[in-house]
Amino acid sequence: AAMGDLWAPGGERGLYKTTDGGATWKAILQAEGSYADRVGCGDLAIDPSNPDVLYAALYARRRTPWSFVSGPDATDGKDLGGIFKSADGGRSWKKMEGGLPARTGRIGLAVFPGNPKIVYAVIGSDEGGTAGIDDLRSKSGGVFRSEDGGASWTRMSPLAPRPFYFSQIRVDPRDDKRVYLLGYALHVSDDAGRSFREDLFKKVHPDCHALVIDPGNPDRLLLGTDGGVYQSHDRGKGWAFLDRFDGGEYYRINLDDSDPYRICGGLQDNSNWVGPSQTHSKEGIRNCDWTMVEGGDGFSCVFDPENHDVIYAESQSGEVYRYNIANGQVKNLRPTPEEGQPAFRFHWNAPLIGGRHSKGVLYLGGNRVFRMERNGELWRLISPDLTMNEHEKTRTVGSGAETFGVVYTLAESPVKAGMLWAGTDDGKVWVTEDEGGRWTDLTANLPSAARGQWMNRIEPGSSDARVAYLAVDAHRAGNLAPLAYRTADGGRSWRSIVGDLPAEGPVKVIREDLKNPDLLFAGTEFGLFASLDRGERWVKFGDLPTVAVDDLMIHPRDLDLVIATHGRSLFIVDDLRPLEALTPAIRNEPAYLFAPRPAFGVFLKNGWVDSGGNAVYRGANPPEGALLSVWVREFTGEPLKLAIANSLGQPVAELTLPGTPGINRANWDLKPTKEMLIEYGGQPAKFLRPGEYDVTLTYGPVKQTQKLRVDIAPGIETR
Repeated sequence: AAMGDLWAPGGERGLYKTTDGGATWKAILQAEGSYADRVGCGDLAIDPSNPDVLYAALYARRRTPWSFVSGPDATDGKDLGGIFKSADGGRSWKKMEGGLPARTGRIGLAVFPGNPKIVYAVIGSDEGGTAGIDDLRSKSGGVFRSEDGGASWTRMSPLAPRPFYFSQIRVDPRDDKRVYLLGYALHVSDDAGRSFREDLFKKVHPDCHALVIDPGNPDRLLLGTDGGVYQSHDRGKGWAFLDRFDGGEYYRINLDDSDPYRICGGLQDNSNWVGPSQTHSKEGIRNCDWTMVEGGDGFSCVFDPENHDVIYAESQSGEVYRYNIANGQVKNLRPTPEEGQPAFRFHWNAPLIGGRHSKGVLYLGGNRVFRMERNGELWRLISPDLTMNEHEKTRTVGSGAETFGVVYTLAESPVKAGMLWAGTDDGKVWVTEDEGGRWTDLTANLPSAARGQWMNRIEPGSSDARVAYLAVDAHRAGNLAPLAYRTADGGRSWRSIVGDLPAEGPVKVIREDLKNPDLLFAGTEFGLFASLDRGERWVKFGDLPTVAVDDLMIHPRDLDLVIATHGRSLFIVDDLRPLEALTPAIRNEPAYLFAPRPAFGVFLKNGWVDSGGNAVYRGANPPEGALLSVWVREFTGEPLKLAIANSLGQPVAELTLPGTPGINRANWDLKPTKEMLIEYGGQPAKFLRPGEYDVTLTYGPVKQTQKLRVDIAPGIETR
């Protein structure tokens, strides 16, 4: 069942069949004529006793950044959706009509395995009028049941929660009267859908999108919601939250300068959270090490520069608030216009950033830019409406996700005070060099492919105020190509830095390294990429799963790269110094030992890491001790040898690496290696004394030494 592109007409839509295990596919059910490019197949149910009997639901829909239409409104008034049945494996089809409403939208289907003549459907329909987002009952749609294989249907209930968002129905494989309907809550019926209750939906995150019933044991349920996956062994009376995998969907993150530093970020429908980049515990980084800040959907976070227990965070539609972790106090700070004045528009994911040059200053983007200060209590407008302000596109009702005509990306130059860059969802780019006193419209200077598209992220240069990077996301216009640009003249001209990025992977964020402007990172819809030559060539980086990378931050002290993904939570690449230093000259060397960052020795606290079972999720701490990085140009068959000596020249450790081409990494735990212990009298391994050590690389004819600074936590006995 193929729905087709959400944002653009065309593509492969309808029901497809394969008879060679997926090697080829043939369309077997589509809308008629020219409307096949607007109508997709929303669901498919197969008779388990006869796989030639199929029930399929056709569904027309079209979304723009500011609207959503479905059913006949998407097909020039023609009612092309509905339930279709085939009894011959898809060679011929008949539309089901007996008792079903017209003007249908999304439809969910379920066949009862015990008697496949019994079929259920949850139907969205606009016949008789539409319903609001909070109205769970349809005027003509709802839950329908057939007992004759779809020939006739009985409307059992008007219940149809937010059809385009949910529309899934399930039936217990052993009890045709037990029906589950997914919505904001999990609705359950024991009388074939005549009445539904929500009493089983307890201590479960709302917005239910997936339900699986164990066919061999219907008491066991798996429920997927906006909060994760839950399991029940008693038909939903009790639920266990399966928090054993990294499934977070991050929109934005920020970092503080604690030691270890903390990460604060916003998650899709799971608030904003703050937690450590590492812990001094053998248990690693646990869920309980993180603190919920506040919010519904979580987005941008800013640490207060004077008190890191105070966090400014944002929820959907510009709901900014100040949260104090120490005492739990929350205050809403969202700017609101005076009575009788035009309303402000804020995107679902409005940009909130901290001032780089003025402590305590925040900037917030709506259709205009706001400057906030004095703990966010005071605000003033520092821009006019920076959008196209096309009224027909800015008046859509709904959840707030359709709000259009707003500043979507906002950034301040780290080099020049008062220099702000702004990009909008309707294709405009602006810059001000006097904190909003005068704004310059740069839109006409954009390359043709970027004009009128969604400005997803602006990244000012780290060392040159005239430099900025622009990530443009045009997938809402049907263009999946990566679009990324660099300006070196303050936005008067732009050049593409897409290079050899994959052809169908929209770029979501660009980050320039803090020290080396040739080193760039690109978060795309399908992973993370790095470039050593300002975007001429890119390589996939970070060993991530295939996942959207929505945000990237480089810690200015530790030089770690923190990666926020939309589906697999957070990752950290430790210490970017080797990449920063990987110049063409070094790449031509047979081998090269990079200067290591200072190392810190501390004993990890004991925990239940070996006794907690396999169902406990723990984020990995970085390896202990000193991180040593070596470049190798090509494999020679010889290993890399690293010898470590103290300030008196006495050897204390020896490490060996395989010499794989690329950057090799090893961790020294700041203790003597085993071949050195006899020289020291066979004492148990302890940390070596703090001080300066020499690390010497030997690789064929290459011999090179770098200094390493070692510090040990106070109170720890050393050798």
